[in-house]
Amino acid sequence: MKAKKKWYDYLWIFSLTYLILGFVNILFAWLGMICFIVPLVISIGWGNKAYCNKFCGRGQLFSMLGGHFGLSRKKDMPKWMKSKYFRYGFLIFFFTMFFIMLWNTYLVLAGQRPLGQKIKLLWTFKVPWHWAYHGTVFSDGVAQFAFGFYSVMLTSTILGFVTMILFKPRSWCVYCPMGTMTQLICKAKNVTKSQTAAE
Repeated sequence: MKAKKKWYDYLWIFSLTYLILGFVNILFAWLGMICFIVPLVISIGWGNKAYCNKFCGRGQLFSMLGGHFGLSRKKDMPKWMKSKYFRYGFLIFFFTMFFIMLWNTYLVLAGQRPLGQKIKLLWTFKVPWHWAYHGTVFSDGVAQFAFGFYSVMLTSTILGFVTMILFKPRSWCVYCPMGTMTQLICKAKNVTKSQTAAE
């Protein structure tokens, strides 16, 4: 008997809608902060990876495209991509790029550089995205963050899509920076709990 779907089984709609809205108005990119904050809150507060296992709309989207629609080769990932060295290395690289994005936002806020209405794909290719910015009552720094953050989200989606095709549907989840970080938080929290219980 097929299990009845829960509300969170449809969060892939949020992920897909988010990507579409970024084409319409770049300021919608700020909604992606939910995908950063919620996993941290859950892992810090409850010490588990419920977000990755239940609430990650991107993971659901890859499962649906790769599984239901058969876009995945469903092959195992290479061992080196599963290794902690690759996962931790990618985490460090990812957050280095994230902090560079924050620095660029600061420069625009401080008036030291103009707003760049471009999306940077794979941290390399600058793609014009001016049609998605219609002005705002806020500082240009707010829009700069949106352009940078949408670049991060779109780039990670592309990487996830490519690995979904080449390997198993949710291969992105193996090296997802947020998944790696929340796993580290959960481990640290569980060690702390064990030490407290031992005392």
